[in-house]
Amino acid sequence: MTPRLVATDLDGTLVRSDGSISGHTRSVLAAVEAHGVPVVFVTGRPLRWAREVFEHVGDHGLAIVSNGALVWDVAADEPRLRREIDPATVLEVCADLRAAVPGSVFALETLDGIALEPEFMERHPMPEDVRRAPLAEIADAPVVKLLARHEELGPQEFWDAAEQAIGDRVTITWSSTTTLLEISAYEVTKATTLALLADSLGVPAEAVVAFGDMPNDLPMLAWAGTPYAMANAHESVLAAVDRVAPGNDEDGVASVLAGIFAL
Repeated sequence: MTPRLVATDLDGTLVRSDGSISGHTRSVLAAVEAHGVPVVFVTGRPLRWAREVFEHVGDHGLAIVSNGALVWDVAADEPRLRREIDPATVLEVCADLRAAVPGSVFALETLDGIALEPEFMERHPMPEDVRRAPLAEIADAPVVKLLARHEELGPQEFWDAAEQAIGDRVTITWSSTTTLLEISAYEVTKATTLALLADSLGVPAEAVVAFGDMPNDLPMLAWAGTPYAMANAHESVLAAVDRVAPGNDEDGVASVLAGIFAL
């Protein structure tokens, strides 16, 4: 079946290691869109980082950000769909994770930006107006994505402990090379939100080709009819997906799409 929708992760997948999207990839995406096939970015990036690539969103004007917590209407600059965690649940699961794994610290992504506990050690530049305060003060609005960091445990060890402590109330994944868990509302993943968007466009799962590289992409790759792992993907992704695209620095997504659509 010729794909009727393309879903692609950004970092480590469509975006090169230097943070750019190549001219070749941009031209291929435009050509696919010209065939009447929407290309939907499905990213773990928060809205503030996803905006950097919105110029490449096609005429459909939609992007899925924060691991499925938001479907963003780029033209209207507003959410088409919000799937957030309520503040009470945030406080509850953070307390339980901190009790189970001492040393856990948290940050919150909301529609207004990011807020961090004072002890949260960020790895990327923060906005000048970033809020730093105790969790009880910053958890005052619906949360798009809850971030949990640990400075001593490895990613898999922290994920396993978090799943045992809180995993039946929220959805936990990770896409970082550091020990940073990305926590969404229960059953909110790239896959479940992509399924809702595809259904609104009348596209079944078997007509979707999807690309990803990290554990947070696994649900989407399992759902899509034609999934591709990037050659540079995490070992768990390469183990789960039979089709492998060239790496992100080799414009692997564009290479595969050019073949599929005979560009």
